[in-house]
Amino acid sequence: MAAKDDLGRAGEARAADHLTGNGYRVVDRNWRCSEGELDLVVVRDRELVAVEVKTRRGDGFGDPLEAVDERKRHRLWRLAQRWRREHPDAAADRRLRVDVIGITGPDPHCGRLVHVEDIR
Repeated sequence: MAAKDDLGRAGEARAADHLTGNGYRVVDRNWRCSEGELDLVVVRDRELVAVEVKTRRGDGFGDPLEAVDERKRHRLWRLAQRWRREHPDAAADRRLRVDVIGITGPDPHCGRLVHVEDIR
């Protein structure tokens, strides 16, 4: 389990670097509540974005983006809306969306990264 946790943390760090390199500012990491967890919460201009990060060493279990099915999307939206309610200052006047970042490769620091915006 530790190796899986390390892989996930490395993927989240790479995703955060990708986002900050594209003008986003990370405002929360691994935010938890009774309903679940958001990997990253970022802002850019008038956007508030909850980001789910999926990291895989290979494609033996499918593309990491495939793990975010309809049920998971609904849960992420509920979590994002709850985060926004609990952080009104950070969320003020910002449009909410949910993104997914998938990272595939033996080393998450240089694996293939795909960023899908607004996963309604």
